[in-house]
Amino acid sequence: MEHLINLFFRSIFVDNMIFAFFLGMCSFLAVSKNVKTSFGLGLAVTFVLVVTVPVDYLLQTKVLDPMGLSYLSFILFIAVIAGIVQIVEMVVERYSPALYNSLGIFLPLIAVNCAVMGASLFMQQRINMDPANSQYIGSVWDAIIYALGSGLGWLLAIVLMGAIREKMEYSDVPKPLRGLGITFITVGLMAMAMMCFSGLKI
Repeated sequence: MEHLINLFFRSIFVDNMIFAFFLGMCSFLAVSKNVKTSFGLGLAVTFVLVVTVPVDYLLQTKVLDPMGLSYLSFILFIAVIAGIVQIVEMVVERYSPALYNSLGIFLPLIAVNCAVMGASLFMQQRINMDPANSQYIGSVWDAIIYALGSGLGWLLAIVLMGAIREKMEYSDVPKPLRGLGITFITVGLMAMAMMCFSGLKI
């Protein structure tokens, strides 16, 4: 249990996909203009992660490794991600047309969101780690917790960014920095702030 708690909080705060690895920045910067849209995309990414990472874990440990086909993992991970994203897109379009329209092209682009692929590849690396390591993933439950933490970390990052950008609409930002300029500076400052969690141990 201690290992799962450590893995969960570490994947949110220490190994945050945005602030530690800068993965998924394209949709992060494009969609984080308000909290509502940011939250919707964050939930979609979290759901995709929670489904794809355990499936990729089972593929890796039960099929690819025993059969000596590990070199196919990249292709199969992409196929799993694309399939799950297609399902998420259909569900969002059916039950929340307003969110579907506000997310626009960035909802299907979750399939090529490097945060999702990055989580699967990090999971693959952590299977081979020393079991004593706090980042070790040795079961499907570890994979689920890691995926949930990674997704919530991405959700936290994009919602915070959405809230800050909403406030910046009413701020007196110097003209040369308006738009992406001040956004990049803000992301950098947020990443520096998140570094305070780098020594976190449960």
